[in-house]
Amino acid sequence: MLIETSRTNKTPTATPLLFLLRLPPLQAIYQTPKLKVRNTLPRWLLPLKHFHKHLAAMAEDGAVTLYKATSITDAKKNSFSIKAGLAQMLRGGAIVEVSTLSQAKIAEEAGACCLVITEPNRQGISRMPDPSIIKQIKRCVLIPVMARSRVGHFVEAQILERVGVDYIDESEVLAIADEDNFINKHNFGCPFVCGCKNLGDALRRVREGAAMIRTQGDLLGTGNITETVKNVRSVMGEIRILNNMDEDEVFAFSKEIAAPYDLVAQTKQMGRLPVVHFAAGGIVTPADAALMMQLGCDGVFVGSEVFDNGSDPYKRVQGIVEAVRHYNDPHVLVENSCGLEEEMAGLNVSEETMEPFGEGGA
Repeated sequence: MLIETSRTNKTPTATPLLFLLRLPPLQAIYQTPKLKVRNTLPRWLLPLKHFHKHLAAMAEDGAVTLYKATSITDAKKNSFSIKAGLAQMLRGGAIVEVSTLSQAKIAEEAGACCLVITEPNRQGISRMPDPSIIKQIKRCVLIPVMARSRVGHFVEAQILERVGVDYIDESEVLAIADEDNFINKHNFGCPFVCGCKNLGDALRRVREGAAMIRTQGDLLGTGNITETVKNVRSVMGEIRILNNMDEDEVFAFSKEIAAPYDLVAQTKQMGRLPVVHFAAGGIVTPADAALMMQLGCDGVFVGSEVFDNGSDPYKRVQGIVEAVRHYNDPHVLVENSCGLEEEMAGLNVSEETMEPFGEGGA
């Protein structure tokens, strides 16, 4: 029974369950700076005092907050370590770019660890994908889903986070919304991916809250891996230089590359970037993917051009996935590279678009 009658005065007495209804609002209790539990709670709730003190401490730390003004996010609720851990789940995998449901299913069956959803051949200014496409693909696949937002366009990022994507790529592949500022990624609960061309770019993006770094090469989808190799070697070469530096030289080096000193010191201590490092651009064969892995990357992005040519995109995507997993096994690489010449015919770069070797400052 919820109400019982006292034997002495016959007046109804509320049980502890009903008394809960007369307690102050939980929000008011949790946000009290110095909560005096004995003056707030009855004796039968005193065993919970440590729990309520814990909640009060959470309130002081910002764990219980209200939206302020026009802000719809709270940096104190979005731990960077959690987002970095979510990005770590993608290590050793291939992230495949798709624009249709059929492509998404092929990539999932071929073993992709994540999907990047893009607009199919949009003319003019490139923007974030249509949320309806994201929802449609999310309903039909079980692997994580990533979507791109324009650089500096935090409202697009808010929309993508609300739609429910697992990762957001603040991508220079799309049109740039803000030429001077990147998104403050600490304001979001969703992990962000950002591009770079050198170590300074990478560490500045990490300071802004990026949980994954993508070394970007070719942006045109031509299958040319030259720029990607150049940028990956640049990042890895600077890390090797940093590792061989004396501790006193790190200050000047961080100033030279315009990166935060604490992240530069952490990179030196770890011998690698402090977050997951992928490569993107021109990766269309198993050999390309294995090359990026052997250069020190944690995984690769595969462009949608692998779906545009040939008759068996499943075989191509599966070959790249296997090459990422077994990048040091030549037998697996040979097996997955056989029979792909015709499939890759449409991705060959013409001589007119190639810069002759030895020119351009090489």
